[in-house]
Amino acid sequence: MNEHLQCDYMLEPERYELYENSNFSWEIDRRAFFQIVGSGIVVALFLTDAPAAQQPPQRRPRGGGGSMPQEIGAWLHIGEDNAVTVYTGKVEIGQNIRTSLTQVVAEELHMPVERIQLVMADTQRTPFDGGTAGSRTTPAMAPQLRRVAAAAREMLLDLAAEQSKLDRTALTAADGKIVHAKTNQSFAFGELTKGKKLMKVIGQELPTTVPKDWQIAGTSVAKVDGRAFVTGSHTFTSDVKRPGMLFGKVLRPPSFKATRTSVQTQAAEAMPGVKVVRDGDFIGVVAPTEQAAAQALAAIKAEWQTKPQPSSDELFQYLKTHPGGGQGFGGRGGGNQGSVAEGLKDADHKLQATYTIAYIAHTPMEPRAAVAEWVDGKLTVWSGTQRPFGVRSELAGALGIPAENVRVIVPDMGSGYGGKHTGEAAVEAARLARAAGKPVKLVWTREEEFTWAYFRPAGVIEVSAGAKKDGTLTAWEFHNYNSGGSSIRAPYEVPNQRAEFHGADSPLRQGSYRALAATANHFARESHMDDLANALHLDPLAFRLKNLKPGQLRDVLEAAAKHFGWGKARPEPGHGFGLAAGTEKGSFVATCAEVKADPAAGIVKVIRLVTAFECGAVLNPDHLKNQIEGASVMGLGGALYEAIQFAGGKILNPRFSQYRVPRFADTPVMETVLLDRKDLPSAGAGETPIVAVAPAVGNAICAATGIRLRSLPMIPNGLKQPVEDGKRGS
Repeated sequence: MNEHLQCDYMLEPERYELYENSNFSWEIDRRAFFQIVGSGIVVALFLTDAPAAQQPPQRRPRGGGGSMPQEIGAWLHIGEDNAVTVYTGKVEIGQNIRTSLTQVVAEELHMPVERIQLVMADTQRTPFDGGTAGSRTTPAMAPQLRRVAAAAREMLLDLAAEQSKLDRTALTAADGKIVHAKTNQSFAFGELTKGKKLMKVIGQELPTTVPKDWQIAGTSVAKVDGRAFVTGSHTFTSDVKRPGMLFGKVLRPPSFKATRTSVQTQAAEAMPGVKVVRDGDFIGVVAPTEQAAAQALAAIKAEWQTKPQPSSDELFQYLKTHPGGGQGFGGRGGGNQGSVAEGLKDADHKLQATYTIAYIAHTPMEPRAAVAEWVDGKLTVWSGTQRPFGVRSELAGALGIPAENVRVIVPDMGSGYGGKHTGEAAVEAARLARAAGKPVKLVWTREEEFTWAYFRPAGVIEVSAGAKKDGTLTAWEFHNYNSGGSSIRAPYEVPNQRAEFHGADSPLRQGSYRALAATANHFARESHMDDLANALHLDPLAFRLKNLKPGQLRDVLEAAAKHFGWGKARPEPGHGFGLAAGTEKGSFVATCAEVKADPAAGIVKVIRLVTAFECGAVLNPDHLKNQIEGASVMGLGGALYEAIQFAGGKILNPRFSQYRVPRFADTPVMETVLLDRKDLPSAGAGETPIVAVAPAVGNAICAATGIRLRSLPMIPNGLKQPVEDGKRGS
């Protein structure tokens, strides 16, 4: 062992590795790590409770269960130059986690945010991470980095006390220094670490600053590197340039499930600088410019055999009649209890209805893009993905090389919303680059993004419920077909309930989307709750509160209603008020909406949205409000306009000129109420705020017009009286 290395815990080298893709023992990697970062302090964190699904494949428990071996999960380096570098596998997608994670480190080190650098999402430099998804960054990564930073602070205090011979209890950390208050002596972090190679491995239990005492965390720190984003100097994947780089395009079938019967590439191969790449069924081109690559692709003549496929017009009947093993996207069931049949017998009012949810696209501002480069049999890929380690595994499998020979680097992305978990563009670019012998950039067109990415699942939801005259719920039955099981269980107190997810054979490729199926399930549930309230001649707010125990959901509902003026203000003629509430990923939301609706003209305008939100202790209030407002605008798209149209295996509206998303003119006045619970752990906020938008708007439309819209989107072609919906239920 290197005599200059000091470690609080010795590890068994045959069991632990610094990198998930490393073949070296922990002791050797530790030395290699110092060779990379230089002398200083390194703090590593043991993960003892990471779920098996987030572990590297070779470390998952056999048989699908059991506890995992402890492994290094995150680290921090303080160098001789006073630089603090923090490493995380998380990805910055526009949600500003670069800022909030830097804040929690700055809080524990007691130093300015601008003096901390966060290295993110690089499979060769950062710890293994299951991906940036499920609103897990704040509740999982932030506490880890807080513990790491707190450990570094304690090591610095120890070093200062040892070197100065001062009383350790009289030393404090402040402004990147260790300070002795009585003598005004101070020691810069870099001064304490100079010439040393110190490593500390810590467990989960390490005291950190409690939220009520936060000075940096919990404040509205400005976006890290915000000026670069505003001025356009910040680089994304599509901005990456490599020496000698070529541009690639891929030959795609004219429809889903089509098979190629013949292909002629001679015309493309005759073009200057063009190379046609064949790799099994894969065919693509590379050229010196993107335009030349597009022209070469157009010159390829291929014939295809297509298959009959269902269309969007027959989608919902198809989902009900074609069961399959579709994923639950957040859960498969809701925990049945009691007897729904008996509950319905006890009900004074019963209501049954069916709700439908269309496929919608993620529509990220930045389509899928990747740059691939091979050097000495090793592959480096720059790509926008939420799962760099997952994409590394995809690349290794597709290209038949060891995972340790693949490096995935993720520049900050132009949004993802759950739509960039997979690595299609990365694999395509890597295939093209291997054949070309040069780096290759591949950027999907908007039409490719709309067609070949996956969609938010469509669904059919059937709800039956009953309540007594006083508003007490007695029965609740909820069946979701295909959309998913996320938030499928009603948060209300119902003694007899049944909630189940049923998989279906989806006609289109589908996958994760912001909040998963929680948006669909909340839309059906909260619309149904309003119709029950109307049938009982009860105020929708009072009806919900009667069936909610004291707690976080009740708190946000009351806060939103109070700020909105529910029960005090009266809507103008042609206007309607609506509300909805829900919970997902450990956060709680309630939204009140005001809409202006004109059935004769077919027009709906959302005038105002008030959202109350609670996610535990808030890390950055301004950025949290940005998240909530962004989710609200995104929610309006799925609520009112967005729907993928398809027939014969083709997407019929694969561009923004045909696919309606919210515009500036559609944006209502948005007001946000934050319930900052310093007494609760911080939860994720990227997904939950979207779930109450559609039902709140739908309830407001119903209040204004008497028309109950039970399909998302509600007004893709303007406000009409749907034949299958009719007037509000009773």
